[in-house]
Amino acid sequence: MTIKFGTDGWRALMPEDFTIENVKLCAQAVCNFMKDRDIWGNGLIIGYDTRLNSNIFAESVAEVAAGNQIPVILCDRPCPTPVLSYNLVSRECGAGVVITASHNSREWNGFKFKLSYGGSASEAIISEIEKYIFEVEKSQNISTMPIETAEKIGMLEKLDPEPAYLNHIAELVDLNRIRNAGLNIAIDSMHGAGSKYLAKLLEGGSSRVEEIRENPDPTFPGMIQPEPIEKNLEPLRKLLSNSNFDVGLATDGDADRLGLTDEEGNYISALHTFALICKHLLENLGLKGPIIKSITMTNMINKLGQLHD
Repeated sequence: MTIKFGTDGWRALMPEDFTIENVKLCAQAVCNFMKDRDIWGNGLIIGYDTRLNSNIFAESVAEVAAGNQIPVILCDRPCPTPVLSYNLVSRECGAGVVITASHNSREWNGFKFKLSYGGSASEAIISEIEKYIFEVEKSQNISTMPIETAEKIGMLEKLDPEPAYLNHIAELVDLNRIRNAGLNIAIDSMHGAGSKYLAKLLEGGSSRVEEIRENPDPTFPGMIQPEPIEKNLEPLRKLLSNSNFDVGLATDGDADRLGLTDEEGNYISALHTFALICKHLLENLGLKGPIIKSITMTNMINKLGQLHD
């Protein structure tokens, strides 16, 4: 098969195309890229989600990196993509890989590639990676080292990615104010990698947090795909409509998307959510300065910017 990378990496169906062999092929291409760019010395950090065998695929990437003498940091538990990106930047790694298909259905998995700044690669770099993939596919030169050996000689470090990330969020957000606000917060982790993260950030004090679908489950029962859109949030909406909650929060498979419901269980779209965040920053916090948004983001943000220009 031809492996095509997008700006966020490669996704494919299991077990037909997303195989150990193809994952190792992609990993070798990334290693060759890192060596030619001379960014290999700072290492490769690797995370994974709760999908079937994601941890095994992540270990395969680690084996290839170690076999190429690239220092490896391997997350020891399912890791949200934003958490991987934070640890990538804070530990000054050369690049990062997350084994995840994000909000795709259970049959899919993916190989997300992140650069040292924690974000996705440009189209130019993706084209470069694809050339390396083609070369590795042709040569079949893939170096590997067993995980146990890499760990024993200090080539591989296992990392709990959670503590550093939660501490960082605590530096950015007044969590005590939320915890002591007497809020009732419902969280739907959709059986994904975001399980427990929001709860640990928000619970305590007079606020109460209840989390549903928090147990990892690669089958993502009761939904077509772990995407926090209205049709997939019926359990969360039902909980809010029948109980005394102030807000509902939901994260997708790799917790890089957020869904929101109001106190009655009414769904609030991502576009409205970001508009509300901008409104809060502008009107409640009094922040000034340019707002940068993607093309797909709502024009409500443009109008808010004009109102506060």
